Amino acid sequence: MYAQRMHQTLAKERASRENRARLLISCPDGPGIIAAVTKYLYEAGANIVRSDQHSTGPDLGLFFMRIEFELPDLDYHFTSLQAEFSSVASSFSMQWEMRRASIPKRMAIFVSKEPHCLMELLWQWQAGDLFADIVGVVSNHEAALPLVEPYGIPYRSMVVNKDTKSVAESEQLKLLDDWSADVVVLARYMQILSADMVSRYPRKIINIHHSFLPAFIGNNPYRKAYDRGVKLIGATAHYVTAQLDEGPIIEQDVHRVDHRDETEDMRRIGRHVERVVLARAVKWHLEDKILVHGNKTVVFA
Repeated sequence: MYAQRMHQTLAKERASRENRARLLISCPDGPGIIAAVTKYLYEAGANIVRSDQHSTGPDLGLFFMRIEFELPDLDYHFTSLQAEFSSVASSFSMQWEMRRASIPKRMAIFVSKEPHCLMELLWQWQAGDLFADIVGVVSNHEAALPLVEPYGIPYRSMVVNKDTKSVAESEQLKLLDDWSADVVVLARYMQILSADMVSRYPRKIINIHHSFLPAFIGNNPYRKAYDRGVKLIGATAHYVTAQLDEGPIIEQDVHRVDHRDETEDMRRIGRHVERVVLARAVKWHLEDKILVHGNKTVVFA
């Protein structure tokens, strides 16, 4: 029932976005960029429905832009639209991407024993708030299987430890290939991915870290936070890189605690923050609202 309903919801959403596309731009700052881009889209017959831009100022001299536009019969014009924009892009040394808004990203979710982040993603997906095709859930435990089965989403579990990690990761990569996944969400997946696996999906793996990075990295952060006597706890969603918990930060949030809160209280409060922060980050990625430069992000939320 869930699966049929979600197919109908996705089909309806795709139809509503049929003639919409997004243009993401990063380039050296300078005069005339906005004028050149908007002039090109105007002459192509497109209507701009949203435009966001950010300049870093003279120190870094960088410019970032996201434009969402509509064009009748976009499917017919899209390839030529991309090809013709390259001349505008080259004149400003742009790094750019033009993406169809009607094509949902194929998202795989990795989870371990704690399901709260996974369930938040499934709830928002079911409600139509996350425009994605969830192609499968991967886990190193069976705990989340009963939660995923009603949605008709493929669920694959495998033992992951120091002896099986290499074999398990090879199997995971094969699953991602078979599913044609183009974004991977670590919804409290408590395993460190290898550098090889991360390199296969640059800026396409999103992790939720259960602390306010860069504080309390690694294992058991709530115990570390309790021992330190912190007054704020939080969560950080970031892109995964080969350096543990040091990838570009997408979103963060915090919640106040005090001396009456024990470690378990902090975990309970933290779980709420984690699921909200991860869902926001995933939504922004799915909607092409994030531009990455170096180890920082520009988020046009």
